[in-house]
Amino acid sequence: MSNGYFDFNDIETKTATDPRGFIADCDHVLNGRLTRAAAKIASDCKHRRVVLLAGPSGSGKTTTAKKLAEELNWIGVGAHVVSMDDYFLTVNQETHPRDAKGEIDYESPDCLDIPLLNTHFAALTAGGEVLLPYFDFTGQRRDETRAAPLRLRNDEVAIFEGIHALNPLLLGGSPESKWRIYASARANVRDGHDLVYKGTWIRLTRRLIRDAKFRGWPGGTTMKVWANVRRGEKKHISPYKESADIQIDTALAYEISVLRDYALPLLRDVPPEAERAEEMRQIAPLLERFPSLPEDWVSKRALIREFIGVEENHD
Repeated sequence: MSNGYFDFNDIETKTATDPRGFIADCDHVLNGRLTRAAAKIASDCKHRRVVLLAGPSGSGKTTTAKKLAEELNWIGVGAHVVSMDDYFLTVNQETHPRDAKGEIDYESPDCLDIPLLNTHFAALTAGGEVLLPYFDFTGQRRDETRAAPLRLRNDEVAIFEGIHALNPLLLGGSPESKWRIYASARANVRDGHDLVYKGTWIRLTRRLIRDAKFRGWPGGTTMKVWANVRRGEKKHISPYKESADIQIDTALAYEISVLRDYALPLLRDVPPEAERAEEMRQIAPLLERFPSLPEDWVSKRALIREFIGVEENHD
């Protein structure tokens, strides 16, 4: 990657000449970013014991948080990963925020129990114990019986990952006491001066595949959700990304070649009347330009496994 973009000709050449080495090199680059981020956090972990990791949909936040925790553990800093999704408020049809269409706006930070989050941040920083909540997505409610205790030792941090982790509402008046990280697939793919594939499209491609594999959603359903997700990102996430202490680009130069054969049938499934369907018609022929790489060559530990899953017979 150079200056925030991947070169399409470079992808074609490396895929044809040394595909396994190409995949390994890309994963190594991303792991290096995580290693450097962990070292920075470790340098001041006694004063900043809460790590806030934000990123938009399809950014690989979950895997990034887990890998960051592994890197921290490796250098002697214990790390606990906490999903901010468990801080969702029990859904109330009367009081939950609504979007312009009158539907519940699940992208709004007002769906979170912000006072509880700030209380927990303060308690963990001070060495106190908290009860981490558990949100039952099936029942759309918080299950108090499944709350779990957490207290940080002097050599430990808590990584809270969620789309709203950089929102100023979560800084509790003391931003200097927390590490702030923004993770997203940000690199575009270019062929000379021509844009071949946007980083935003990489995230959408990841999301399409994950929704199909793990939720059974057709492409049209993801696109309906994606339109609202993008509106929420521009309103609630993007304005705060520059406030991050650390930014991590999770895009991998080889991944589009792995994702293409998963994504193309899903893109063709999007009905022409779907919201943002025109974007889908634009993406499909661009995806077809990329050479294909077999999923079997991708490490079980690679970030894109968050979206394509892991089969037992893979190396």
